[in-house]
Amino acid sequence: MNGAPVLKPASTQRIGNQLRATLLLQDINLLELIQHITHERIPERVVHARGTSAHGYFEVTDDISDVTSAAFLNRVGKQTDLFCRFSTVAGRAESAETVRDTRGFAFKMFTEEGNLDWLFLSTPVFPIRDGAKFPSFTHATKKNPRSGLPDHKAFWDYFTHNQEGIHFLMFLFSDRATPVDFQHADIFSINTYKFTKSDGSFTYVKIHLKTNQGVKNFTQDEANQKAGVDPDFQTRSLYEDIENQKYPTWDVFAQIIDPVKAENYHINIFDATKTFPFSEFPLRKFGKITLNRNVDNFFAEQEQSAFSPTNLVPGWALTPDPIIQTRALAYADTQRYRLGANFVQLPVNAPYKKPFTPLIRDGAATINGNFGGTQNYFPSSFYNVGAATQYAQPDEEQFQGTVVNFESQVVDADYVQPRIFWEKTLAEEPGQQDNLISNVAGHLSSVTGDMGLQVRQAVYAMFGKVNSDLGKRIETSTEALIKQNETGTVTKDLNNIKISKQNGVKNGIVNGNSHNSGMFAHKNWN
Repeated sequence: MNGAPVLKPASTQRIGNQLRATLLLQDINLLELIQHITHERIPERVVHARGTSAHGYFEVTDDISDVTSAAFLNRVGKQTDLFCRFSTVAGRAESAETVRDTRGFAFKMFTEEGNLDWLFLSTPVFPIRDGAKFPSFTHATKKNPRSGLPDHKAFWDYFTHNQEGIHFLMFLFSDRATPVDFQHADIFSINTYKFTKSDGSFTYVKIHLKTNQGVKNFTQDEANQKAGVDPDFQTRSLYEDIENQKYPTWDVFAQIIDPVKAENYHINIFDATKTFPFSEFPLRKFGKITLNRNVDNFFAEQEQSAFSPTNLVPGWALTPDPIIQTRALAYADTQRYRLGANFVQLPVNAPYKKPFTPLIRDGAATINGNFGGTQNYFPSSFYNVGAATQYAQPDEEQFQGTVVNFESQVVDADYVQPRIFWEKTLAEEPGQQDNLISNVAGHLSSVTGDMGLQVRQAVYAMFGKVNSDLGKRIETSTEALIKQNETGTVTKDLNNIKISKQNGVKNGIVNGNSHNSGMFAHKNWN
């Protein structure tokens, strides 16, 4: 610890040369070893605890300078180094990776104007649109506070009381929520952001990343068996692909939304539970992401990496989207809790160009020199700092109104896009409607006992608002499973479950499209 040599690292000082001898408190080597290992773990993330990471780069493939002044996007062919962290959402740090869940995709781009963080997901929609609901949603997807076991009853009870999440549920219980691995999944920004220019003009934008490996998903049985055989499968798959120089790539698209059109558009562009049709807001390719290097140390890089949507650069900005505004508060705050006030000084998080921030000083684990004797106030006569390039203030930022307590209400329009997903998208994919019903029924059939029937009936009614046949089929399948469980006629023979090879996933989507066709994507991405 102090740099001095240790004669025998595995030995301990004791009185008497035998195992029954008494150890001595003066054994500094033993004390340091034990005291360090008891402090090795840091708080795990509340969500996205299970993750893996890699290095790579973003490359500009098409000119997009007409809508953004971001320096890292100002020239076709320009490359920007990045670090990524891919994760499941609900599970703990050592949980199985192939379980049914949303996947998180966080990218940190080390641009010449500072770090830009993208925090995206594998589903195009979010379960909530009111930030204050985030703690309740998170708790409902965690384990029961008394038993410590999965609580499917709480999960479904939450969603029947917050049915704006039905669009998210349709994706969560399709095979899209059991991707084979991270490389074979498409990625979505979820929230609406802004591309800005130095003259103050801006456009709204959603980002879509299309995997060049093809979309591949497990069925429920395949995901379950893989979780039991190899709970680290998705981390292993990404690591081995990169080690074997099979570098995964994604094409990056912008869905541009004109502010004037957005003002009176029938879908609220700040509603994260909704998507926008490509027929009206087509995709525009502007980049490509390549992952080409594994981390050198899993803890130092993956576990200590810290992302936040507040890591912005000129040309990219937040919007009034209430979910991104809430995330802006939550992400940076949780990193200070996990890693300390100076987490941005850690090598994996530090910008390439050392920023001049004399107002941000001190705190535990300051490792950047703390700006020496520079005065810790601004402005100051003792140093001369050039003015940063100032962007004109966008008109959108000029708010005026009355302070109110607002909570969005569920309306008929909240069931329109889920209905399209069921009646068109899944209907065009053989077996996918049946898989969704089976996935929901398998999960919901454990909701029994006290209040179980009431919760199940509320779930059937909720899906019935999407499509009456869907609600009836889920009810029929669920009640049949419950009856079979009660009579003991259900058998689970894992020996009969076969995992398909990478080049042909049974009943899953192979080289398909993870999008909701018709509503916000076309089948061929053209």
